[in-house]
Amino acid sequence: MYRFYVKPDQIGEGVIKINGSDVNHIKNVLRMKPGEKIIICNGQGKDFYCIIKNESDGQITAEILKTQDTDTELEGKLYLFQGIPKKDKMEWIIQKAVELGVYEIIPVMTKRTVVKLEDKKRELKKIERWQTIAASAAKQSGRGIIPAVAETRSFKEALIYAGNLDHKIIPYENAENITETKNLINNIKTGASAGIFIGPEGGFEEEEINQAKEAGFLPITLGRRILRTETAGLAILSLIMMQMEK
Repeated sequence: MYRFYVKPDQIGEGVIKINGSDVNHIKNVLRMKPGEKIIICNGQGKDFYCIIKNESDGQITAEILKTQDTDTELEGKLYLFQGIPKKDKMEWIIQKAVELGVYEIIPVMTKRTVVKLEDKKRELKKIERWQTIAASAAKQSGRGIIPAVAETRSFKEALIYAGNLDHKIIPYENAENITETKNLINNIKTGASAGIFIGPEGGFEEEEINQAKEAGFLPITLGRRILRTETAGLAILSLIMMQMEK
C-alpha cells in the first residue's frame, strides 16, 4: 500500500485529513478513489491503516481501520555528521542514509569544506531542500519517522552536539587496525546511539582528528582503499544498521 505522512493535528477520532501536495498525488498521479486503502504515518513511529472515504480539491478524508507501531525503525539511533560535499552529492547522501535507517543528519563545515553557506537565507533554503529529500526517502523506504536534517554546524559545534552519544566514530584514511573496527561494530548494542563523522572531499585535517579524539571519538579504518565522501558514510552506516537490526 502507498504510504503518506501527516502532522499529528491532522489525526482525529477515527479519521485523518490529508492536505497539501499529497492530495494531488493521490487523486491525479496515483488516481486513487474512495474505497482504496492507504497507510498514513504520523512521522513519530505510528502507522494508521486507512480507507479513503471522501475526496475534494483541497482535502482527502481517510477512515482509520487499525493502528500499529511502525516496525521498520532501528531501536538505536544513528547520527550522520556529514562534511558538506560539492555539487549535489549531499542530496544523494541524505537519500541513501535515510534508507539505511539514520535518525538525524547534521551538515558540518570542516576546514576542507569547499562549499560555503555564509548567507543564512541560502542555508535555510538548502536545508529545506534536503529535508524534502529526507521525507521522500522515508516514504519510499517505509520509515516510521522522517529523519531530521539539522542546521549546519561548525566542526567544534558538531563535536559538542555528539557529546552524549554511546558510540562516537570517525573514519580516517590514516587509521589502522581493521580488527579494532570490526570489534567496535560488533560491540554496538541494538538500542545504542552512534555518531559517525564523515569528512568532505579531501577528508579531515590532522588537527580535526586530534580534536575529535579529545572529544571521545575513535578514528577507525574502513579498509585499505580510500573511499569517497559519498561512499564512506554509507559503508559504515550499513555495517552498524545490520548490527542494530532486531
